[in-house]
Amino acid sequence: MGCGVMGCRVMGCQHRGAGCGGAKHAGAGSGDAGHKQHKVLGCQAQVQDFGVRDTHGSPLTPPGRPTDAAMEEDPSRCQDAAKLAAGEGLGAEVQLDDVVGTHPEYNEEEEEQKYFRRKRLGVVKNVLAASLAATLTYGVYLGLLQMQLILHYDETYREVKYSNMELEDIDRKVLMGINVTPVAALLYTPVLIRFFGTKWTMFLAVGIYALFVSSNYWERYFTLVPSAVAIGVAIVPLWASVGHYITRMAQKYYEYANYKEEHVQEQRQAPRGACSTYIVVFQTIFYTCFHLSFVCAQMPMLFFLNNYLYQLNHTLYGVKHCGTLSHGTLPGFNKTVLHSLPRSVNLIIVESVLMAAAFLAMLVVLLLCGSAYRPTEEIDLRSIGWGNIFQLPFKHMRDYRLRHLLPFFIYSGFEVLFVCTGFSLNYGVCALGLEKLAYLLMAYGFSASVCSSLALCTLRLRRQCPLLAGAFVHAAILVTLFCWAPEPRHVVQAPLLYSIAVLWGMGSALNKTGISILLGMLYEDKERQDFVFTIYHWWQALAIFTVYLWSGLPMKAKLSIMLLALGLAAGSYLWMERKLAQRVAYRLPRIPRPRHKMKGYRYLEDDDSDETASEGEGASRRQDEDDDDEDDHQHPAEADGGDELPKDERERMG
Repeated sequence: MGCGVMGCRVMGCQHRGAGCGGAKHAGAGSGDAGHKQHKVLGCQAQVQDFGVRDTHGSPLTPPGRPTDAAMEEDPSRCQDAAKLAAGEGLGAEVQLDDVVGTHPEYNEEEEEQKYFRRKRLGVVKNVLAASLAATLTYGVYLGLLQMQLILHYDETYREVKYSNMELEDIDRKVLMGINVTPVAALLYTPVLIRFFGTKWTMFLAVGIYALFVSSNYWERYFTLVPSAVAIGVAIVPLWASVGHYITRMAQKYYEYANYKEEHVQEQRQAPRGACSTYIVVFQTIFYTCFHLSFVCAQMPMLFFLNNYLYQLNHTLYGVKHCGTLSHGTLPGFNKTVLHSLPRSVNLIIVESVLMAAAFLAMLVVLLLCGSAYRPTEEIDLRSIGWGNIFQLPFKHMRDYRLRHLLPFFIYSGFEVLFVCTGFSLNYGVCALGLEKLAYLLMAYGFSASVCSSLALCTLRLRRQCPLLAGAFVHAAILVTLFCWAPEPRHVVQAPLLYSIAVLWGMGSALNKTGISILLGMLYEDKERQDFVFTIYHWWQALAIFTVYLWSGLPMKAKLSIMLLALGLAAGSYLWMERKLAQRVAYRLPRIPRPRHKMKGYRYLEDDDSDETASEGEGASRRQDEDDDDEDDHQHPAEADGGDELPKDERERMG
């Protein structure tokens, strides 16, 4: 009997216990053998760890467990021991489940909601960070440029500090480099955005603006002019990537807010108009922050340069005509505007503060702005071929919607530079003096920032309202300016001038915010937005260059050109809306499918991985040929109450 039980307790008892039990049956009676076999098989089924012995042969029986003799005398003791061992094994499994398994209080739906709530907060953080970076960048650029132009205009400053340098000639070349270089931006801006990505294009452009600030520490031809040319190169990429980034954040917020929708889970394109609410809100937030850059730009003049300026009776002594009667840029203005020269140390301190702000903008973009696309989407965007990326901006301009918006793009460039030069100098400074220039532009900036929130009316009213309201306000002001010539050195006219600055800021806010919202609504396809915003800011840069060229014209000619451009823009936009309401088809260029290299990092768009490299390349070439044959597609314009546009040619980027 002892042999039968002990054989059952050897390690691997399921195989060896049966053999030992068979040996016992051969040496004992049949009745006794049957009873023993029943006990052995019971141990085989329920107990597997009682046969472990130490090196001296002593059984490792835990305290409280039955001994061999006890199990032989009472079979129930063996069953109890088996249950105890099975319970300990089950306890180990429970402990393992506690470590790697699902927590009993885990709520999958609640955790999913928390995850996507964090994602939505991250999108809002990205929008605020991009807005802050753009505000700091443009504020530093405008503030430094304005301060340096005033200092270099003073002939005493030029003679004392740079007697052997022609600073006026250098300033003209700086302005030429800033305004002329963007003419070629349509050729390289989409390539930059596709190659570096939206975020890194923003970072690169902000870094170039910081380079421009640093070049003013040592004012020489070979530092100022090259940095000005670099600014001209970076202008269109910066604002195109910023506009694209804000619109893309609105789309991502929609995805995170509607993560349970089937098209979001399958990464298909959202229904048309689904992201419009978020586009309106995010563009409003951006322009509310951005227009404060005109306020930030006046800080160097307000806290530093105004302490060195002559009063208006000196600077405006030779000025005879203001406003609509003036020619060029404030003729008769005194060549000496500084009653004392600022110390070089003070200039270095001011420029260091501006440099710190520019560096802060770089850090904000680098650390706080997340990526606009997933890595696989970035690969898709770059894989359509550099030749196609180069051509697509020109092909998009065959869309009649963009062609009808071109006059608004041009007027947008006219008005922003006119308020900083024509109105502020020929009206504001001519009547109030140079020392009031900062306050006039601050009134404009505060008004534009506050009135940007009026674009939220698009959520309740038709989308035409912001653009047409801004055009109406500007038209009324242009007619007023055309008929009004303020008296030189007549401070009593200050309330009217500040009122015009505030109203002009309202019109600018509605204009800028309305155009960006409209582009986001018309072109919701995330593959096209960088091309569309590039076209917008390129035409705006061309308009700014035109304003730079016409600086010598009479004021009445400038106002007439702007009034004509505004009327043409409003009429063209209304014509576009009418054509959309009539469902007139528009042409959109087909974007080729991504072509992925089969070597190195291999990214497959589909799950069909049986295709060889040669077959894949052949299929890609055949697809490109089909795309070339069917390059432009006609899209019927579907109007839902005149507010929405048709679906795109297909759903992509699934």
